Amino acid sequence: MNRKFVSAFLFSLAFTLTGFSQSAPPSNWFLLDPSSGFPGAGVESLYKRLPANKKGQPVTVAVLDSGVDAQHEDLKPVMWVNPGEIPGNGKDDDNNGYVDDIHGWNFLGNAKGENVHRDNLEVTRLYAQYKARFEGVDASRLSGKDKADYAFYEKIKPEVEEGRASAEENFNLYQIVKMAIGELKKAIGKPNITVQDLKNFRSSDLRLKQIAAVLVAQMEEGSTFQEFEKQFNEEYDYFDSKYNYQFNPDFDPRKVVGDNYADLTERSYGNDDVIGPDAAHGTHIAGIIAAARGNGIGMDGIADNVRIMSVRTVPDGDERDKDVANAIRYAVDNGAKVINMSFGKGYSPNKEVVNQAIRYAMKKDVLLVHAAGNDGKENDYENNFPNDRFDKKGLFGPRFAPNWIEVGATHWEGGESLAAGFSNYSAEIVDVFAPGTEIYSTTPGSEYGNNQGTSFSAPVVSGVAALLRSYFPDLSAVQVKEILIQSAIPQDIQVLQPGGEDLVPFSTLSVSGGIVNAQRAFELAAKTPGKSKNGQKRVIASSDLNPAGDRVTP
Repeated sequence: MNRKFVSAFLFSLAFTLTGFSQSAPPSNWFLLDPSSGFPGAGVESLYKRLPANKKGQPVTVAVLDSGVDAQHEDLKPVMWVNPGEIPGNGKDDDNNGYVDDIHGWNFLGNAKGENVHRDNLEVTRLYAQYKARFEGVDASRLSGKDKADYAFYEKIKPEVEEGRASAEENFNLYQIVKMAIGELKKAIGKPNITVQDLKNFRSSDLRLKQIAAVLVAQMEEGSTFQEFEKQFNEEYDYFDSKYNYQFNPDFDPRKVVGDNYADLTERSYGNDDVIGPDAAHGTHIAGIIAAARGNGIGMDGIADNVRIMSVRTVPDGDERDKDVANAIRYAVDNGAKVINMSFGKGYSPNKEVVNQAIRYAMKKDVLLVHAAGNDGKENDYENNFPNDRFDKKGLFGPRFAPNWIEVGATHWEGGESLAAGFSNYSAEIVDVFAPGTEIYSTTPGSEYGNNQGTSFSAPVVSGVAALLRSYFPDLSAVQVKEILIQSAIPQDIQVLQPGGEDLVPFSTLSVSGGIVNAQRAFELAAKTPGKSKNGQKRVIASSDLNPAGDRVTP
């Protein structure tokens, strides 16, 4: 890496960091009604119509993710607590196969409390498997399944090798810049570096001068040195993970778990650490769904009277099919009525075991909410997993899971930018869009911050679904899905197609052609006859909704 290349990188970095000076929406924009000028989900307007003396039934929402900070000030009151388990006694008191599962379970650890943090991409795991099998083999002598497997290996080989080479180049570059930032801090010698400190800085080292210039530009726009360094470190960690773990075929962390990975029927492995080594992603999602409302702390989640069950399933890398299937089954068996799944990958070698778990959730009337992904591409059934299509229909079920809802992301600015540029889409596979940029929510350590991605659109839908299942428990999971789609507000406008530059009708990007809306969903739910098999009655009726828009008091 020469200085000229580093200089070009720093110019690029300066350009990307201008986001610090951009305008921003209200922190609760995703909860607002579209009439506010922001394309929110109509949650706050719904609460104004709900009578204060009508409380929904408790609903458990499982967050299958990286982990959830169960001690967060805004989440602790809403965490699911296993009523059949005695905390910390080292026993499986409720005989569900999991010891001390107080707030959920962790399928990425072992009984000693050790956890998997990072993992490969699924394509890297497949590459390593096929490389060991085919490296040095004369392909012309292969036939049948071996020939087909070799063709697949040849297909994925460049994806992994080119991905690793690109990640290595970026990682090495970021290492150079990270070292230079450290030298700059040491040279200035102050913990809180100011704009004036940077302007006064003198050095014969071109790298340090360029970094100082970038920092001056950012800080004069309202940023701080700490904010700059935090964002840079996040990008450094991203490329570190890509190079050293995700695209590294020699890295295999599964031995930490200690399960028989080949045995897809194995279920009782893991530990009770529902937080894990990095719960940032899952904690943010949990807050969107159900952070305690009206407590004057941090932010309000979407759903009241909801309990969050944390099922640790997703490492820094691709989730594994076995863990996903077990996580779904755990959530279903322990009472979850909605399962949020903000993850996805490009390959699924054991999709059938996930399909079986989806069928199990379908049989038990559980709604599965899945994020569409952030590749700015059109989803199909071969490029994004898990999905709602079963490999084959079979004798006792449908071809597609009717209890599955797929969610894309919208941008707070609306207009031509309404569909978030990173969001995946499909007129057949993505069911509905929901707010997914600048989403303010809980982060570990009782802190808060913004995030963006379809990962954070899915919990908006999960939160609204939980509200419906709380106030209308006689509605089935399939009915709730249909209501969410039918009540979505259509957007009859042209928008930039995600990942491209062409204008397309927003209506072509999803099944509903609209954005999820809590108020309209409630209105439709109140008119929909229930199909509950357990005789539960709805908490609220159409006549209970206050048409004036002011909350009704007892």
